[in-house]
Amino acid sequence: MAAPARVLVRGTGLIGTSLALALRDKGTEVFLSDADPAAARLAADLGAGTVLPDLRDGKGIADVAVLAMPPALVGEELSFAQECAVADLYTDVASVKVLPVARARALGCDLESFVPGHPLAGRERHGPAAAQADLFLGRTWALCPLPETSPHAMDVVTALVVAAGADPVVTEAATHDRWVALVSHAPHLVATAMAARLAPADIPGDALRLAGQGLRDVTRVAAGDSALWAQILSANAGPVAEVVAAVAQDLAEVARLLAPSGHTPGDVPPSGAPVAGEPTNEAAGVTALLDRGRAGVGRIPGKHGGQPRKFTVVQVVIADRPGELARLFNAAGAAGVNIEDIRLEHSPGLPVGVAELSVRPDQAATLLDAMEDGGWPVRR
Repeated sequence: MAAPARVLVRGTGLIGTSLALALRDKGTEVFLSDADPAAARLAADLGAGTVLPDLRDGKGIADVAVLAMPPALVGEELSFAQECAVADLYTDVASVKVLPVARARALGCDLESFVPGHPLAGRERHGPAAAQADLFLGRTWALCPLPETSPHAMDVVTALVVAAGADPVVTEAATHDRWVALVSHAPHLVATAMAARLAPADIPGDALRLAGQGLRDVTRVAAGDSALWAQILSANAGPVAEVVAAVAQDLAEVARLLAPSGHTPGDVPPSGAPVAGEPTNEAAGVTALLDRGRAGVGRIPGKHGGQPRKFTVVQVVIADRPGELARLFNAAGAAGVNIEDIRLEHSPGLPVGVAELSVRPDQAATLLDAMEDGGWPVRR
């Protein structure tokens, strides 16, 4: 099906505004609404659509209304939007599904026209200014139809998801919440707990200057909106608590294994105790966790949610000047090589950096030849 012709986005934060921008690119007429009028005006100024100041003035304005707000507010917002009859069909983008559905059912909402949804996309920044039209490109978008949901509603909302560039996946609400606790909510808490270790004022700036890319990778999502994440975690408390408890158990066991014999983590080892770093019988237990971690990383789906794939990394030295990356990509394209991923390593002040290009193993030699022909130093 084609994308809906008219869409109302209620909630112009990162997700709502990004969806509005994506749909506008497809020719959809988009109307914007937010409890904060300034947010809606900013989204409109970004080109996301036309502001609808009051839902009560929007009867029949849209084919689909998208509710983009925290899980605890979805039920009430759905009830109000349906009371105003602003759209024929409704969906939401909250990252938890059981709570919104339960509240919508308790409020007597029309569930035949409602398709609960959740795009697995986001950024550590929030608000309409952080929106990106390509935010959903190639990302999974969970759709959790209810027993009451009509096939027509499912078809239209699926078309909306595809128009945004996402890959729709159908699942059940409780199953969705259990798995996002594992792949999204608990990881956010773990990242936050690690980032919180950096907050005490007695940690000197010199210590933080030693931070490498690993710390930045692990803690990146901890910069997210605390108020929003508190609501998400509360709405999915049970499944999140189970995952966090299991992670905590693993970490506690590693702490026990790494502590000098006969002492608990945090104790100062007495004179004559084993020196940290010396081989111990406990090393096998630590290695076992590290090995399980490597195996887990290997199971994370690849690009566009496909099966994990093995890639070869080609390292290319590039000059720090405008247009150099574009020239590199053009050379790869001319050689018929698809770059699956890229990572840039560059020290401030240096005239060059390293582009690490991930490609299929059978294309690595072709890319290396193309890079050398283009004048770039490469590492074979």
